[in-house]
Order: sequence, then C-alpha cells, then structure tokens
Amino acid sequence: MSAVDPIPAGFQGQRVVAFESRLAEEMASLISRHQGVPQLAPAMSEVPLEENVGAIRFGERLLRGEVAVAVFMTGVGTRTLMEVLHRRYRQRDLLGALAGAALIARGPKPIAALRALGLSTVIPVPEPNTWREVLEVMDTSEGCPNLSGLTVAVQEYGTPNRPFLEELRKRGAEVLQVPVYRWTLPSDTRPLCRAIDALIAGTCQVALFTNSVQVSHLFQLASQQRKAEALRHALNGTVTASIGPNCSQALRRELVQVDLEAGQPNMACLVEEASRRGGGMTRSKEASPSSRVVFPVEVDSGTTHPSTCNPLDSSVFMRACRRQSTEYTPVWLMRQAGRYMAEYRAIRSRTSFLGLCKNSDLAAEVTVTAAHRLGVDAAIIFADILLIVEPMGLGLTFEDGEGPSIQGVIRSRAEVDRLSEVNPEESLSFVFDAVRKARAGLRSDLPLIGFAGAPFTLASYITEGGGSKNYIHTKELMYRHPGAWDSMMQLISRSVTRYLNGQIRAGAQAVQLFDSWAGCLGPEDYRRSVLPYTVQVIENIRPRVPVIYFSTGTGGYLELVASTGADVIGVDWRIDLARAWAKIGEGQAVQGNLDPLVLLGDPESIADKAGEILDRVGGRTGHIFNLGHGILPQTPVDHVVRLVDAVHERSRKAGSSDGGDCLKQTKRKKE
Repeated sequence: MSAVDPIPAGFQGQRVVAFESRLAEEMASLISRHQGVPQLAPAMSEVPLEENVGAIRFGERLLRGEVAVAVFMTGVGTRTLMEVLHRRYRQRDLLGALAGAALIARGPKPIAALRALGLSTVIPVPEPNTWREVLEVMDTSEGCPNLSGLTVAVQEYGTPNRPFLEELRKRGAEVLQVPVYRWTLPSDTRPLCRAIDALIAGTCQVALFTNSVQVSHLFQLASQQRKAEALRHALNGTVTASIGPNCSQALRRELVQVDLEAGQPNMACLVEEASRRGGGMTRSKEASPSSRVVFPVEVDSGTTHPSTCNPLDSSVFMRACRRQSTEYTPVWLMRQAGRYMAEYRAIRSRTSFLGLCKNSDLAAEVTVTAAHRLGVDAAIIFADILLIVEPMGLGLTFEDGEGPSIQGVIRSRAEVDRLSEVNPEESLSFVFDAVRKARAGLRSDLPLIGFAGAPFTLASYITEGGGSKNYIHTKELMYRHPGAWDSMMQLISRSVTRYLNGQIRAGAQAVQLFDSWAGCLGPEDYRRSVLPYTVQVIENIRPRVPVIYFSTGTGGYLELVASTGADVIGVDWRIDLARAWAKIGEGQAVQGNLDPLVLLGDPESIADKAGEILDRVGGRTGHIFNLGHGILPQTPVDHVVRLVDAVHERSRKAGSSDGGDCLKQTKRKKE
C-alpha cells in the first residue's frame, strides 16, 4: 500500500486488547463490530468499602441540613451510597434531605439512579461529562447556589479527583468527600497476565484504556512478574488509546505515549476513533520505531518534563512517590542521622543540638554521611521541627534527656495575638543553606527530603511548652476558644508553607510534614480542627513536589488523613499495612511501617519482619519502606544497614518492577 492510499475503515483484523471490567462484553462487541479481534483483560474490580465512614458522615450532615450541594459522579456509586445510607436511616428522611439540596449528576447514569429514588430535580452535566463541565454547571446554573461558605458533598469513584476538589475550595466551598467504593485487582488475574504477555510478544496491535486505575493495576501486576519495563516498551510500540485526560495522565506517568485520546469520554467513541485511525498509527510506528523513545511526561505539578534521563527524577524514591513502577522498593528512615551513629556523636561532642541545627556545614555533613553510610534511597535534611517557633517570638531550649522546652507558651487569645509571622528567608536561612550544601554533597541520583512540623503538632508544642501525655492545654484552647485556635493555626500554616517552599527552592526534591501528635484526637476533632490547616499547607506547596504526610496513632481514621491531599501517606506500626492501604485508597503512595524496636532484634529477625511488610504490600506500586517512627538511640548501626539491604534484596526477589532505562543507565554510571 502506498503512502497516498486511503486508510481502510475498521481495525481490519487487528488484535485489540481492552482492560474494561464492568462493561467487558459491550467492549468486545464494539471491537468486533469494527472488524477487530478483541482480547479482554479485566483490570479492576469494584469493592464496597468495609468501613464506609465517609458515607455515614455524609448522611449525618445531610440530615442536619448542612449539605447545600451534592455532586454524584457515577451511577453505581450513587446506588451503592444510597444502599449504605438506607441500612442506617429512614428512606423518607433521606429523600427529604436530598430534596433540600442542589443535586448535580455527572452524566445519564447518576441521573437515572437519582430519578429511580423519586428525585426528579437534578441538574445535569453536559458531555463530555468531565469535572470541568461539572464546575461550569455549578458556576452558571440557576439551580446551584454560590458555593462560598457552603458545604459541597462529592460522591467519589475510585481515587479522589484532586483538581476538581481544589477548584471547589477556591470557590470558598467546604468539600465533603464521600468515597463509596475502592478498586482492587480482579480475583482472576489470568486474562490480565495473558494480555501482558501478548503485548510484550507483539501480537496485539491496539490497547484500549477506559480508566486510570486500569493503568495502575496493569503495571502493578507486571511489576510482580518483573515485566514492567518490557510492558512499557511494548505499549510504546502499540497504538495506545485513552478514554480521557485522567486516563492519559496515568499512562504518561508510566512513561507510556498516548497515541489517541477519545473526543468524547465513552467507549463507543474510543473504539470508533481507534478503529478509524489505528491502522495509520500502526504503520507509522513500524516505519519509525525510534520515535517512541522520547516523549513528554506529565506529572501532578502541571509541568512537563522530558523523559530523558534525570537521575533524581527517575530515582526509585521519586518514582514511588508518583506511584510509578520501580525495580525495587525504596527505603529511607526517620532520624537516620542521629545519636545511634558514631559520626553524629563525634560532631555533637563539639556543639549543642541547636548549635548543630544552626550550623549549615555540620547539618549538611550529618545529612550526607548518614544517607551514604546506610545506602538508603533518599536523604532527609538534618534539622528539627521546632526551629520555626523561635521566629514566632518564643524561646526554645533542648536539655539532654529532657527533650525540647518552649518558653512563652500560648494559651489564650491575647497570647495568640503576640505570635509573629515568620519570614523564613531571614530567620531560618541556615536551614536553606544546609539544604543547598547537602544537595551539593549527595550523589546525583539521591533525592533530598525537606521537612517541617505540621500545624497541629507545632500548635501542641506551643501550648503545652513541650511534650505531653494528655494535651490538656492544647484541647482546652481548641474547645473553649475556637477563634483563637483558628488564628494560631492559620499563622502556623502560613509560616510552615513559606518554610517548606524555601527548602524546595534551596534544592529539596520532596518534603514531609510531621504530625506526630495528631493521634491524640478523635476523628471529628481531627476533621474540624486539624484537617483544614494541613490541607492549606499542602495545597500551597510551590513548586509542587511530592509531599509526605506522617502522623501516628491515626489508624482509626486514615481515610481522613488521606484526604489531606498529600502524595504519600506515612503509616505508623500500630496498623497492618495492607489494612491501612485499603483505608487510604489506591490514589496515594504509602510509606511505612516497621516498628522501630524491631531494629533492636537480631539481623535475621529484622530481615524477616521487613519481608512480612513487603509481603503485605504484594508488589503494589507506590510503597516507600520506612519505620513507623524514628530510629531509637540504642539501635546498632549494623542493624539499620541490614534492614536497608534486606528491603532492597527481598523486594527485588519479590519482583518489584524494573525501574526503567534511566535507572539502569544511572546504575551503570555509578558502577
């Protein structure tokens, strides 16, 4: 066929692999109708949440008349949500409360689900039914009120849509997220395994993706089989078609080129366009195979980076933060530069703890020494979360064996008013200098993590004057003086945001928020008095880098912790990691969660305990191994090294995926 011959209609006998689950039969029929040979590989299963805290919270607030607008994103999600609520509340009360709110339905299926309940006053969203059309309807419809100061409930499907939620908050709304079900791999993964092998063997010419989670699950399974890199190359030699922007972004995160995105986000349009244009694309790829090697990769920050080799960006730690496949599980440890190391003790013998923190040369030295000595996959800058309280106008001292002590505690409205705004560039410049010097001293492929205390943990130190067993003064201020509490938390949030952004500008590749005392609160207090301020910090990180949010004692409400919007959720050792991940959902990476006391055991038991955690992860993408808290001073250094080695060795054996050409090139360069 010459270059000027018309492209024949239909797939013309090409084998087309599709990952649709719920509508698999309809997908097969569409492919066959367009002269393709379907290969079905269902990649996901919808499982109702075992502990649907979000749905119950929605029901309670709805019945109290606090929900002004409710957005229903899917038909099956709407039906599942109402089934959960009907088991707890009277249907008459629920329908009456829903009738009093503005109801928005993203497409015909949620409309049908609502009308089946007798709710006819529903605001429809026009095609292509993306979150942008939902926003447009909310901004322009007479039936939808101005969102400022109102509560907007969003029924979620799978993972939260962060851009949509952020736009709602920009409009002044309080967003109530209502997760209804989560995604898992299907119980029978054999069709998916066969599809991976067929793509790698080159027997499939077209791949159709109808959901971003399909991409995650496909690479998760390929990672377990150590075929992720081969799959990635295969997809870049195949006509890869996506149903919409979210799905396309998930493919690009995995370094897969998207050849076609459907003009309308539905299966019929996707199959029709792929059949019409696929033949020409296949011939183009066959004629120019090198064209598939370099292409732009979109990341969450909204910026575009070439997929050429950037040792830091392609490191296992950074890829895990983005939930991309890695050749092994990355590991770093909280307090990895500390008293348990002889090198640290030698430096501390010459200076005080605060003196070490404020000496940028020494802080950089202990940061780099610990990271290189242990063989971890990320360094964390040596500092302390309380350094920021001095610029607020408070005193800070550290006594050996006693911990931190803060002078000038804040326990009233008048005392809150005397707190100073923090200008980190002036008062904390030594931290930024340490970041710059550490970045210069670290290997070129080893990311550096900056950090700060989260607003609540800093507030608790400020009100208690140090550590506490019951947080009496913190809770008294929070309960009795909510206005003063809000003013203090707002000031702390602004200061922490500036501080973290300064560390990023100085050279940090990621940042962590430590909320070590958040577990002293119940879920409702956390939601009302902590969560909004944590979200405020995370949403204002600029430029956007991976954000890790670490808290302890919050296993009972991890779904709330996950709603902070952090890219990575740190988990302590008090909860099984697989159960924690089920609560958090598939949309975020997870960090954790070995008990620090395990490091006091013998080397083999350390390796076995690490292996147990890796087994619970099951090769899922987006796992960063860490302790459930910091390394204890009594810990032998050799035991820490053994842990790092065990994580690397056992995750490779378990088949955590090939990390990509850039990782391999970097490794060869180091050797």
